[in-house]
Amino acid sequence: MSGLLDTARAWAAADPHEGDRAEVEALVAAGDTAELERRFTGPLTFGTAGLRGPLRAGPAGMNAAVVARAAAGLGAWLVTQGHAGRGVVIGFDARHRSDEFAHLSAAVLSGAGFAVQVLPRPLPTPVLSYAVRHLGAVAGVVVTASHNPPQDNGYKVYLADGAQLVPPADREIEAAIAAVGPARELPLSDDWLTLGDEVEDDYVAAVVAALQPDRLDAAARRRLVVAYTAMHGVGSATTRRVFEAAGFAPLHTVAEQDRPDPAFPTVAFPNPEEPGAVDLLSALAGRVGADVAIAEDPDADRCSVVVGGRQLTGDEVGALLADWLLRRGVRGTYARSLVSGSLLGELARAHGVPAEETPTGFKWIIRAGSAEAPLVFGYEEALGYAVTPAVAHDKDGISAALAVALLAAELAAEGRTLTDRLDELAVEHGLFATGQLSVRVEDLSLISAAMDRLRASAPAQLLGRDVEATDLMEGRPPVDAVRLRGDGVRVIVRPSGTEPKLKAYLETVVPVADAAAVPAARRRAADELDRLRAEMSAALGL
Repeated sequence: MSGLLDTARAWAAADPHEGDRAEVEALVAAGDTAELERRFTGPLTFGTAGLRGPLRAGPAGMNAAVVARAAAGLGAWLVTQGHAGRGVVIGFDARHRSDEFAHLSAAVLSGAGFAVQVLPRPLPTPVLSYAVRHLGAVAGVVVTASHNPPQDNGYKVYLADGAQLVPPADREIEAAIAAVGPARELPLSDDWLTLGDEVEDDYVAAVVAALQPDRLDAAARRRLVVAYTAMHGVGSATTRRVFEAAGFAPLHTVAEQDRPDPAFPTVAFPNPEEPGAVDLLSALAGRVGADVAIAEDPDADRCSVVVGGRQLTGDEVGALLADWLLRRGVRGTYARSLVSGSLLGELARAHGVPAEETPTGFKWIIRAGSAEAPLVFGYEEALGYAVTPAVAHDKDGISAALAVALLAAELAAEGRTLTDRLDELAVEHGLFATGQLSVRVEDLSLISAAMDRLRASAPAQLLGRDVEATDLMEGRPPVDAVRLRGDGVRVIVRPSGTEPKLKAYLETVVPVADAAAVPAARRRAADELDRLRAEMSAALGL
């Protein structure tokens, strides 16, 4: 253990933050080798979403030394790409130490010769994505852990196109970070600029202009009753401004969740996908008679929709938004991740526009399309939507929330709801029902063993129908996933990219003869999803 203690002492000696340094020194003094092993067995991995981890001293946590070295590595990599001295824009959320990490990154990058501009206060991640292109920067950084637990923070990097990193840039930046010397020796400079409100002003105007609310009668917009929660995150003020500029009545907000609070005191987990996360929103919607209720995650790049007390799935919202844009005549490429529902492809084909299936993650979705047919809409089943990709080149919960409200107002003016439109789509295209089987493990080898078994001996039938297995590791880019597909049934199995879980994404398609047949079709679809979960659980042996 002397080697571990020596490593910890050396890290503490190079740590630029007095509190972080004292934290490591206290562990060394106490001889707490178990905790030191957790913090020093390996650094946080710099992936395509940057860094994300618990706030704690040491290389396996988010702290001043890790952030300073990440900023220095990013700067060194930008120099190798021919961007020395160019502009970098930095944003941050309201989590613990986010402002500190943002300003430290500004000092490091300014000390490396870059022209750094920092957003003026905690703002949504989509505003940072917008700012990168709007300000002509070569890169952007946002300090956020999105919907992770309260004890986490993160560091996400965008390139000049306003999109998240894709390989090999992530690996190259990680190598550049590893080559950085001691954090205390990095040159720092306060020669960076704090921006005013103009970037947020321009983002609000750009979102509203892109979605053209004036195409809908002003009275219909004012009549819509919307319940909203920011889930203790940073979306509230910007979302209110967007809705006001689009001509909607003031939002009814969950008061307990409307202001940023890094402790997230009213939710067990600050993720609108988690059970119970939208309970306060649903209760508010019932009290005010809301036509639609919308929850954003803490950095406002994702949103969830509740109608009539039912939380819609990401696939249902994705289909509704795509259908709305297509009926509005928005032509271009419509994209979804491979684990998302297949209805989007059917809608695109019906309207004669291209559709693409991409690897999982918005870094791939946002790069779909072509010069002839640029991306106009993309989504992933995990509540991420790009309805204005020309504004924020990433998923954007605020523009998605406005689009949902415009669609809901349009339908309400005709005496219909979002769920009514879902029923109509089921009649037009069949009922596409999706669900998940998620298995958490302690031993990660169980996941690789299950994938090996599936590749060696995939089920020949699901729901009594013949299916064909495709190993997506053989694609370009390779994806660690297996697809099983047959007539009206599809399953994608893949390890989670962020948690120790194996996930199976399930889909069944039930024919619907007419509107009267929709309730029975929904019951059949629910039964088939349950059967698929049982069949895939047996096939995976977990």
